[in-house]
Amino acid sequence: MIKLFVTDIDGTLLPVGSGVVPEKNVEAVRAMRKAGVKVVIATGRMYSAALPIANQLGEHIPIISYNGAVIKSSAGEVLHAQYLDAAIVLELINFFEERGWHLQSYSGEVLYVPKRNDLVKFYETMIRVQAVEVGWQGLRERVKDVPKLLTVSDTPEEALQKLDEATKTFGGRVEITRSAARFTEFMSLGVSKAGAIKILADKLGIDNAEILAIGDSDNDLQMITSVGCGVAMGNAVAALKAACPRITDTCENAGFAKAVYDYVL
Repeated sequence: MIKLFVTDIDGTLLPVGSGVVPEKNVEAVRAMRKAGVKVVIATGRMYSAALPIANQLGEHIPIISYNGAVIKSSAGEVLHAQYLDAAIVLELINFFEERGWHLQSYSGEVLYVPKRNDLVKFYETMIRVQAVEVGWQGLRERVKDVPKLLTVSDTPEEALQKLDEATKTFGGRVEITRSAARFTEFMSLGVSKAGAIKILADKLGIDNAEILAIGDSDNDLQMITSVGCGVAMGNAVAALKAACPRITDTCENAGFAKAVYDYVL
């Protein structure tokens, strides 16, 4: 029996670039909650960008944000936080500036960028947040309580190149993942959606076998393979589908709602 249902946002709960949860998915969440199932959001997004989505689902939806670095209630109570070491943040900033690559930082629920360019505008439109331009020195002055750094690339191929180069330099010292084809993200070592789910489940007294997690991207792989019931979206990346025995329909075809009725209700 599923007692905890954990969902990714973009490409899972709602189409990428959309700010509205489809009504079929809202109804499915209501049905779960009426049945006593706890629903949680787990996303790479910053908390403030996930909150409007959680609010569409109803009250008291805990949010795992920044790929697991921060867990907050929808009322804003911090349940867990693990930030990048300031020295590592500085090293990453220097690494990206030296290569002329875009990098953005998050601190105090503010998105900071060295310069507002087309990559930033793309991110702002997709996530529905507003960046603050501070320059590279401004990033260096804001290295405390940073849960995540993120780079947006022009193409998926460029994102893979950045992932490869960054892994050679920072592998084993930070967590590196992709939440979308053009996004490469950096968190404190040990941070993951899977780890955050365990922390939250322990607080709630829920066994791993009673947890379902659903997602579509690389940063969902660990959480989907670590819980009792993992579900991949029909539009999920190949690695996720290969690792998951349960595959629902695509996001556009209400695969989220289908998974709810197939595996929970």
